[in-house]
Amino acid sequence: MDDKKHIDRAVFSALKEKLKPQKVLILLGARRVGKTNLIKTYLKELKKEEYILFNGDDQRTIDAFTERSVQNFNKIIGDKKTIVIDEAQKIPDIGLKLKLMVDEIEDVKIIATGSSVFDLSNKLGEPLVGREHTLRLYPLAQLEFNPRENYLETKDKLTERLIFGSYPELEHIKSWKEKADYLEGIVNSYLLRDILEYQGIKKANKIIDLLRLIAFQVGKEVNIDELALNLKGISRNTIEVYLDLLSKVFIIYNVKGFSRNLRKEIVKTSRWYFYDNGIRNAIIRNFSELEMRADKGDLWENYLMSERIKFNAYTNKRVNYYFWRTYDQQEIDLIEEEADVLRAFEFKWNPKKKVKVPGGWKNNYPTATFEVIHPDNYLDFIS
Repeated sequence: MDDKKHIDRAVFSALKEKLKPQKVLILLGARRVGKTNLIKTYLKELKKEEYILFNGDDQRTIDAFTERSVQNFNKIIGDKKTIVIDEAQKIPDIGLKLKLMVDEIEDVKIIATGSSVFDLSNKLGEPLVGREHTLRLYPLAQLEFNPRENYLETKDKLTERLIFGSYPELEHIKSWKEKADYLEGIVNSYLLRDILEYQGIKKANKIIDLLRLIAFQVGKEVNIDELALNLKGISRNTIEVYLDLLSKVFIIYNVKGFSRNLRKEIVKTSRWYFYDNGIRNAIIRNFSELEMRADKGDLWENYLMSERIKFNAYTNKRVNYYFWRTYDQQEIDLIEEEADVLRAFEFKWNPKKKVKVPGGWKNNYPTATFEVIHPDNYLDFIS
């Protein structure tokens, strides 16, 4: 990547800060969001003799780590003090093996990356309690574009990001068609790889069908029974399993209803969003220009939700996310709960549309703030 195209990742300083001797730094994120490039950027700061890099997709790495013994690990890492294992979840019993390394090999620092939370959490979590730090990497955030763009450039690129999202490789691709081809390639080749390898799940077409249904209901409450009705041959329980797996490989996430136990508030349903607009549009195979689309509001809401999550994560804010709706149809798109502070946000693509704070919210949560986010003020919300 040439310097002009290079974008510094927001977690880079946190990676260096949290990488310590006798600890494992776990770097998690969807496939193709730049985990490997981030690691390579860090390794450029070290001398070649200081580190060793393994790839869990390489059978030679799996073979080398087969024997769980201090003697074996000393043999394969030599005198290196920084160990990087890309796609670490592919190595059987990797959590136990990393625990042995950080416990028995003096001054060793380990980075383990993975795109699969269910693998890394299950295989690393319990053995490494007290021995690990975890970082999340997302598709590029506006926060990361800011140093490379002025205000007008950012505004000019908004439409493109609503349609194609923010996967790093898109920065090197010029044409509309090539961007669409790239994203469809991710969906076809990478998106579900971890899920399909997990316990031998075979029904890729059903998972794509499920994602398509979710894509058409962005920002709306999703009924699991209705999904099961539309996905013939898939039970309600299986759909819940698939949704959980899709969340754990960073494709979609859910937001639940907010309530302080007021009788009129709806809390039992969820809304689902995609971490990236481009993946959402690739799922439904629609890369039409914005002015031709009927789903502008959905794209706007999904984009703002994902960008806000990135912004809060990268600025170290601990926030819970909800939507709010009552049985008499009062609603707010996003409620943020940060400690005892409540912030309410409504998303509107048309900046001229007048929006008032719902009376039920204002009366029951008088100390909460309320703000409408639109194309004239959105940058303050996400960067």
